[in-house]
Amino acid sequence: MKAYFGRRYTISASHRLHADALSAEANLVTYGKCNNPHGHGHNYVVEVVVSGAVDPETGMVVNMAALDEVVRGRVIDRFDHANLNLDPLFVNRVPTTENLCRAVFVLLKNALPACELERVRVEETENNFFECDSE
Repeated sequence: MKAYFGRRYTISASHRLHADALSAEANLVTYGKCNNPHGHGHNYVVEVVVSGAVDPETGMVVNMAALDEVVRGRVIDRFDHANLNLDPLFVNRVPTTENLCRAVFVLLKNALPACELERVRVEETENNFFECDSE
């Protein structure tokens, strides 16, 4: 039987939504105030949901400390208090929260200990969230 475990993390990061291929006017129309030349920041909530069999010895899907170590090393240390526009993953990609969510999923996909990554959810504000899954 497959079971699921979810864990929440927080990162604070800044970004400017701007596509070089668009004119200044088109960027403003597309991204509005998020196109501010000085950028802006968010306190993101990143949810990671994993699945697997419940280990009969430990009673857990995944060791939470091991999961935390991977998420810290691949996501939190990389993006917390960072300007997303300066990260190599966003050199040719607008650092929207949709793209941040996709990047987190890819960074974690094959790095998790003894479980399968099911879903990543990134909450940008109390009103906006984005999800990626393996499909």
